[in-house]
Amino acid sequence: MKYYVEVKPNSKQNSIEEKDGTLLVRVHAPAREGKANEAVVKLIAKHFHVAPSRVSLIHGERGRKKVVEVVV
Repeated sequence: MKYYVEVKPNSKQNSIEEKDGTLLVRVHAPAREGKANEAVVKLIAKHFHVAPSRVSLIHGERGRKKVVEVVV
């Protein structure tokens, strides 16, 4: 299943909330060297109770707006 994601790096804590059909993902990791992307994948995997290898970043590797696919 594909999800539209908006990422807020450098947040105080990690969290996920749904807003207008988009997942708003806050991660503590900085937006450098792919660290925020790694944190997003791990957090989404935990949220959907799947392994991180089941979550793929499809679009938006360098932006705050992304599309991820979760294989359940």
